[in-house]
Amino acid sequence: MQSLIAFIHWNVDPEIFHLGPLSVRWYGLMFATGFLFGYYQGEWMFKFEKLDTRWLESLFIYLIVATVIGARLGHVLFYGWDYYSQHPAEILKVWHGGLASHGGALGIFIALILWSRKVSKRSVLWVLDRVVVPTALVAALIRTGNLMNSEIYGVETSLPWGFIFERNGETVAKHPTQIYEAFSYLATYGVMLFLYWKTNLRKREGLIVGVFFIMIFLSRFLIEFIKEDQEAFEATMSLNMGQWLSIPFVLGGLFLVLRALKRPDVNYPAK
Repeated sequence: MQSLIAFIHWNVDPEIFHLGPLSVRWYGLMFATGFLFGYYQGEWMFKFEKLDTRWLESLFIYLIVATVIGARLGHVLFYGWDYYSQHPAEILKVWHGGLASHGGALGIFIALILWSRKVSKRSVLWVLDRVVVPTALVAALIRTGNLMNSEIYGVETSLPWGFIFERNGETVAKHPTQIYEAFSYLATYGVMLFLYWKTNLRKREGLIVGVFFIMIFLSRFLIEFIKEDQEAFEATMSLNMGQWLSIPFVLGGLFLVLRALKRPDVNYPAK
């Protein structure tokens, strides 16, 4: 029956072009585009709040370093330790793919604690409420990069929008879970924009980041049910690694939202 349905045959080259040993891949382009847009959106937000834009320059550096290191170590430790412990040099080859959003989120959180103490002298929740606005779009672009890499897709499906990832040798259609997640993150981005620009809820510290955690990681938790296991050990688990790692973020998001709703607005002086 499946052969009678016109599925989407996907065989995109993940590499855009290369010059000698240097290659430019769609994944890296999406990653860089997301950070570039995030910087400009952060600039608009800082100007809107009459903040020193030099803060943004240091914040941008903290975020780039934390995201790459955290996401890479998250993938290495949570998903591929058996391999990377035997091939440690491969840990540094980020351009080959292999970044975990949960590790990236943890890395960003640690970096923002340090930045808040050294630079802004404000609550870490204050900066988190602003950072997550463009982060949702960055996450959508990264999932688009996963699609271009033909990686992190779902289980077999008979739905007409199923993708046959031919580059991986697949002969049956699979759920394009990268697209499902990208759309979920775009929806989150829309909500973040509304909460920041159209309401005063940005003054309720922790509310925007709380909503972000709930929307991003709840969608991730649900989509994981139709996603193929990334590592063999996940086949023996009631929930896979991505789902177990998502639960604390969802619960933390609920706590932050309830906490913010019970507390008064916080008004910092412009700097």
